[in-house]
Amino acid sequence: MLIKAGFDIAFGTNARTPMSALLSVHPSRNRDLQTRQSLVISPNVPSYNYVDAFGNTATRFALPAGGGSLHSEFIIADSGLPDTRAPDVPVRDVHELPADVLPFLLASRYCETDQMMQTAWWLFGGLTGRTLIESIVDWVHNHITFGYQYARNTRTAAQGYQEGVGVCRDFAHLAVTMCRCMNIPARYCTGYLGDIGVPVCDAPMDFSAWFEVFVDGDWYTYDARHNMPRIGRIVMARGRDATDVAITTNFGNAWLTKFEVTTYEVVDEALRNAA
Repeated sequence: MLIKAGFDIAFGTNARTPMSALLSVHPSRNRDLQTRQSLVISPNVPSYNYVDAFGNTATRFALPAGGGSLHSEFIIADSGLPDTRAPDVPVRDVHELPADVLPFLLASRYCETDQMMQTAWWLFGGLTGRTLIESIVDWVHNHITFGYQYARNTRTAAQGYQEGVGVCRDFAHLAVTMCRCMNIPARYCTGYLGDIGVPVCDAPMDFSAWFEVFVDGDWYTYDARHNMPRIGRIVMARGRDATDVAITTNFGNAWLTKFEVTTYEVVDEALRNAA
């Protein structure tokens, strides 16, 4: 299947403001791109890409006083298959894990394993394998009430647990934290997730957050907000939590004036041929 995705984002600024963005498709999906994907910045200012510490493609630039806009659109091929469940094997001993996954067992800015450890073991102690992972996902899904009115970019996993409300990032942070407490490496992901294979939501499209767990030598996708395997995820960035994968970071005063995201399956034959 083919998916068309993109965004139009604009900012206001009072002065020249350096920024960085994690808005490119993750390098692991580059081979699936059917059209060129690039970040178009208006006004046309110098920019360059680099690979960050987590393997994501980041872009650096500076918007002038008065602000500017960011735009991208592309077509990408997708298997059309839902997320693959992790294999049902016992949780691996931490001593046997590869060194490069150990950071995803540690506390991070939004994932306070030290505060949640006792709760996690009280809730999930005695479980292992796929049952443990999916019990965490089920519990987080039922514990947090979703609502855009609950969005707060400073909410941590522990606060999400206490407040019981949030948006997709809060579901992901709490699930990541619980997995880490139970010695399952977990990393936070952000990207596109359109209403493909599910009823169309009448809310404006947004980027989405989910998480991945490391099991038996590979990473597997889970989504505590939707709590079901989904079709057509397009990952942009992975990291320890939302700090590492912020779609934009401004080093100065900047504010959103426009934010539109689109993601949908291409069904028009002309578009398929153009791809």
